[in-house]
Amino acid sequence: MFVLEYKLRGKPEQFKALDEGIRTVQFVRNKCVRFWMDSNGVGKAGVYKYTTTLRKEFSFVKCLNSTACQQAGERAWLAISKFYENCKK
Repeated sequence: MFVLEYKLRGKPEQFKALDEGIRTVQFVRNKCVRFWMDSNGVGKAGVYKYTTTLRKEFSFVKCLNSTACQQAGERAWLAISKFYENCKK
């Protein structure tokens, strides 16, 4: 994994939009993990479909780019699968 660090120059509205986007992605990821924990037998496809449900349920999630929303669901599933890999060890 590569980590890149940048110094951004922008207007306060742009920084506010970035912060809002990051918080929304974290919200979607956390809701997907909670959905998986509460629902027995939900797999990868179920978590991915839940992101669509979140977009319909919450208006601020609908403002987020659909690709970013899907990526949040994918990262949630990655966290779940890594958890199981670590438990096996």
